[in-house]
Amino acid sequence: MDIAGTNIAQPDITLHLDLAGVITGVAFSGAIPDKTSDALLGQQWADTVEDVGSDKVRRMLEDASKSGVSAFRQVNQRFPSGLELPIEYTAVRLGGGGILAIGKSLQTVADLQSRLIAAQQAMERDYWKLREVETRYRLLFDATNEAVMLIRASNMHVVEANPAAIRALGFAPADRDLLRELMPTEREQLTAMLGRVRDQGKAPAILLHLGQDREPWMVRASMMTSQPAPLFMVQLTPVESRQAERQQDETVRIEALIDRLPDGFVVLDRDGVILRANPAFLDIAQVATERAVIGERLGRFLGRPGADLKVLLANVEKHGVVRIFSTTLHGHLGTDCDVEISAAGSDAGGHVGVIIRDVGQRLPAPAEGDRLGAVLGSLTEQIGKRSLPELVRATVGVVEQHYLESALTLTGGNRTAASELLGLSRQSLYTKLSKYGLDGSPQTAQD
Repeated sequence: MDIAGTNIAQPDITLHLDLAGVITGVAFSGAIPDKTSDALLGQQWADTVEDVGSDKVRRMLEDASKSGVSAFRQVNQRFPSGLELPIEYTAVRLGGGGILAIGKSLQTVADLQSRLIAAQQAMERDYWKLREVETRYRLLFDATNEAVMLIRASNMHVVEANPAAIRALGFAPADRDLLRELMPTEREQLTAMLGRVRDQGKAPAILLHLGQDREPWMVRASMMTSQPAPLFMVQLTPVESRQAERQQDETVRIEALIDRLPDGFVVLDRDGVILRANPAFLDIAQVATERAVIGERLGRFLGRPGADLKVLLANVEKHGVVRIFSTTLHGHLGTDCDVEISAAGSDAGGHVGVIIRDVGQRLPAPAEGDRLGAVLGSLTEQIGKRSLPELVRATVGVVEQHYLESALTLTGGNRTAASELLGLSRQSLYTKLSKYGLDGSPQTAQD
């Protein structure tokens, strides 16, 4: 049977067999990595496949002998090197005697099947992990004594509520509009709070009256990412007394006052990271929202990044308060302004409250200028009595000593902080202090 001119795919392996199934010739294509074909010669074809495949080989030989061609069958072909490949064979009886076994490698298909099985197993593992997380969430959601609701951000409808919330509200959610369950005067409060949560990520708790008996509840909210639309997670805490209600009202009023302050106000942690900022500070720093500065160090905006904040925090830790700390604040858009900073640390030492006042339009305080001017004025009187180089050196010395003393005064005598404030190395600072007879404590400049 001549198969040279037929339109079939190039076989990966071709075995020439006698009628007894003994291999008399072998031809491999490039798809077969094992090239030791001579070692297969003289062997029974059934002996070169796995045990299960030997029956398939015998059936293919019988079919080819009887009908001239066999059906396609898949076996694992073993090669002399020990390599095993899945091969799909068909056997064809030759007109001159003998049988031709034509095989196509299924290794690529086997690899794809293995990868598919691995992907299916990974998906199944991820599915069960997701089910486990959902189960834990459901248990916590249902078991907690705190009333919790999930509200759709687009229309304020209650999507889900745990048993504690259902008892508090006195009704099952069933996609009900939460605003309709509130008194008209409180709907605007809730809408404003949720709007602030959406824009800034957080908002102070508010007092609402819910349920058939209009019991007072403290309400907090946070934003949750969800598909197809985001949700608000609303937590309800019962108010035990009218005193708690008055305290909440007082907290809300204080927050409102802080937001209305004409001077910048920020709350820092012990490392100088901003935790809270009012709108006046956002104006000075030239940023649009509080979220843009939360988590940033205040030193990023001050005149000498790192040095000013370090000096400020060191003095707060040492003295508890800092008054009229002068520096420059760099706005996000590139505008600088002169500011005065006052700060105080909390009793626990964990937070620092900072007031920042823009003094760019204020006239400079005359005290330091008058003192330095008086010294420079005395040097002016020396014109004609001393040469110009001598007068310049004397003026430079007076100004240099003045700023050394001012830096030491500002840092409370801390030489390391003073050197950072002046942009000097510590060795250079020590040299200049020795030159002017300063021991690190503030002194009055001499003529």
